Amino acid sequence: MALTKLNGLILKKMIIAGANRLNEKKQIIDALNVFPVPDGDTGTNMSLTALAAAKEAEKINSLSISEVAKAISNGALRGARGNSGVITSQILRGFSKGLEGLEEVDTRELAQALQNAVKTAYKAVMKPKEGTILTVAKACADSASKIAETTQDIDVFFQKIIEDGNAMLLQTTEMLPVLKQAGVVDAGGKGLLCLLEGAFESRNSIEVLKTAEPLQNQTENFEALASVENTSITFGYCTEFFILVNNVEEKVVQNLKTYLSTIGDSIVCVSDEELIKIHIHTDHPGLALEKALLIGQLSGLKIDNMRQQHTNRIDFSSSQKYKTEQTEQKTIKQKEIGFVAVSPGDGLSKIFKNLGVDEVIQGGQTMNPSTEDILNAIEKVNAKTVFILPNNKNIILAGEQAAKLVKDKTVIVIPSKTIPQGITAMLNVTEQDVQQVQQTMIESIDNVVSASVTYAVRETVFDGKKIQEGDIIGMQEDSIAIISKSAQKGVKELLDKIVTEEAEMISIYYGEDVTQKEAENIKKYAEKKFPNCDIELQRGGQPLYYYIISVE
Repeated sequence: MALTKLNGLILKKMIIAGANRLNEKKQIIDALNVFPVPDGDTGTNMSLTALAAAKEAEKINSLSISEVAKAISNGALRGARGNSGVITSQILRGFSKGLEGLEEVDTRELAQALQNAVKTAYKAVMKPKEGTILTVAKACADSASKIAETTQDIDVFFQKIIEDGNAMLLQTTEMLPVLKQAGVVDAGGKGLLCLLEGAFESRNSIEVLKTAEPLQNQTENFEALASVENTSITFGYCTEFFILVNNVEEKVVQNLKTYLSTIGDSIVCVSDEELIKIHIHTDHPGLALEKALLIGQLSGLKIDNMRQQHTNRIDFSSSQKYKTEQTEQKTIKQKEIGFVAVSPGDGLSKIFKNLGVDEVIQGGQTMNPSTEDILNAIEKVNAKTVFILPNNKNIILAGEQAAKLVKDKTVIVIPSKTIPQGITAMLNVTEQDVQQVQQTMIESIDNVVSASVTYAVRETVFDGKKIQEGDIIGMQEDSIAIISKSAQKGVKELLDKIVTEEAEMISIYYGEDVTQKEAENIKKYAEKKFPNCDIELQRGGQPLYYYIISVE
């Protein structure tokens, strides 16, 4: 006899089975996690979220599907972990809202609830992207609406939903470049289908199910993660917390979302009757917390360093290879001096390598490498003394912290605050005496005028200057020198402002968003405008910054 209705007891059994399945498969899903950041924890976060929902459902002994769904929603929201977990909680929340007041449901009512689930999830995400868990969820909901018109059989209904969801999951590889590069499907979408598949398989079971305990991570192949550099992580800290506040106004939540968008991305900000749940990727967790404290008390605070997570995953998966490399390295005679530099672009990294830098850490302009990233780089340099070029004022402290932790080498941090300073410092290395090298590099960076051309990410006022979102900004050191509407026009204005009669050398490094033709036009302009200067043009390949300029 075909199953045509779902009640609370069946739904409870389904969420427990789905959560347990997700728990079993979480490591496989972790290994797919290269978007929105390659930190390898989507499966873990989704499984913890689903298990929290299942545990709440376990407490309810009711035939009412509305009551069980509400418990699932509350458990998911409070147990939500990570970007994918919070989105999963919103899918379950919308599903629950769609079942309000119902004792049992047929396929049409389930389809309506699934549509509400998708609507709620999309609404919760600040800037939803296709090719993610949202895309797969929408495909499942659309499939549900179609099949509900033709059948009341719950089995047929779920089979078709899962089939169409898997078809859409395969398409996600082509929807996001990072997924195509890694050769994987979306991790969140895969996790959602694991949840649905586990739930579906248990629908007719007479076994009394219990929510599983979270499994310990086992060894898994993280090749997909390894194929994506952690330079793709624009904001380094995954920050999550609750704001305890009763019946908060929607206006408050929207204003909070708006503020959070100025300090990070991957934002999910949702509320119920008792709290606001926040998830954000940011470089400044403290700013998010301070803003939240103006609204209410905080609870459930969690901050993870995603770049470190990525590094740890890769190190874990390739530990044997790393050990072999280290063994081989120790057999090579140690040199006197080595160099580590931080660089934001592939072109700039090549420049540093050509200048004699042993290890280049990707980062700097778009993200700050951790102390551990710097330590790993130092470890790879087979030298008695290692010089660190942070090339960003925000990385100097991490370099100094790393230096204190190294016991078997002397580590010296050169306080280079910009890429031009770092390049100039390397250009001036002509000998192997440690003290002389240190003195020469420090003296050389003081003779460099550093400038850059980028764009404003939001409307603001700086140094009395009103800046609109999207405006081109020309920076001289830490100060805004010019504001323009065009990168090509802006870089010319900046050169006019920073190049003095005493200047002898101008080096221009163009970024990934600048064509070679555009860059060569700027070189021609500089050669004509400053005939007494040597002009050097090189591809830096850096993100966000159209041009980085050095004047000596």
